[in-house]
Amino acid sequence: MYSSINFKTKRGLKDAVAKGTHVAVYQPGPFGGNPPRDGKVTLEGPHYPAPHTWYAEATLKDGFIVKVK
Repeated sequence: MYSSINFKTKRGLKDAVAKGTHVAVYQPGPFGGNPPRDGKVTLEGPHYPAPHTWYAEATLKDGFIVKVK
């Protein structure tokens, strides 16, 4: 899954979530369309076609990331 904002680093994602920015998630491609609203997801970034250089586990609440590990 990807975050709705194309963060170049995991630190950028963590900082945005800590500031209270509403960041959602999505699954591109033929398997996408139904991201969970609550629970844990695995993220990768930056977005394709750039090579993925970071991976993170995120906790969602009401469709937005509330915690990044």
